[in-house]
Amino acid sequence: MVCIVCVNTSEVGVVERCGQYNKLAGPGINCVVWPCEEMVGQLSLRVQSLDVRCETKTLDNVFVDVVVSVQYQVIPNKVYEAFYRLSNPRAQITSYVYDVIRSTLPTQTLDKSFEAKEEIAQSVKESLSQTMQSYGFMILNTLVTDLNPDARVRNAMNDINASKRLKEAAYEKAEGDKVLVVKSAEAEAESKYLSGVGVARQRKAIVDGLRESITAFASNVQGTNSKDIIDLLLVTQYFDMLKDVGSKPNCATVFIPDDED
Repeated sequence: MVCIVCVNTSEVGVVERCGQYNKLAGPGINCVVWPCEEMVGQLSLRVQSLDVRCETKTLDNVFVDVVVSVQYQVIPNKVYEAFYRLSNPRAQITSYVYDVIRSTLPTQTLDKSFEAKEEIAQSVKESLSQTMQSYGFMILNTLVTDLNPDARVRNAMNDINASKRLKEAAYEKAEGDKVLVVKSAEAEAESKYLSGVGVARQRKAIVDGLRESITAFASNVQGTNSKDIIDLLLVTQYFDMLKDVGSKPNCATVFIPDDED
């Protein structure tokens, strides 16, 4: 009796005759002679993904959970090997991932493991490719999708990073304060210098004015000497001072008159 069996797209059926491998059945309708022939199984040719979680210890004695994602596919011309040589290919892939991870991470520190995720994934891919190809499977890609240390270790790492950031922030703030102090001192020094220049020029102008006044007074008023002129200037400045002090309503200046006549 001829029976009709259907194979889905992207799958291959395995047909046996009297318990012995006979042929492969492609997608679509296939005929088998029952009871001599039987379709004993189907294999998917689609890309499949397997996430493997493995716990191991690093060189600095930190336990970490590593998750490796493996993408694999049945080689179309090796369907026989994929179906008959391995009863559980996912378990076989998991075992090889365990072997590579547990032989690689113990040789590296935790920090180095984070930096070498791509190298670890490449090592897993190379090891799996060499082994699984003979079983009819092609390893397309491997990724280390997660690498988690113990929660206490993560908290300690976060504290270290936070302390480092605070130290850097304090250093930058101190450098900024230093610049402000230096610039303020430079500005104050420049201000004092300019103020001194202004005072010097003011005093020079006063001296020049007094000299011109004395010279003009002596030439215009006969019978006066230098002492008379200086006394007159002092009296004039004295009255100017009294005027300035008296014109300020809230002046706190204490004036002590001279006892000399």
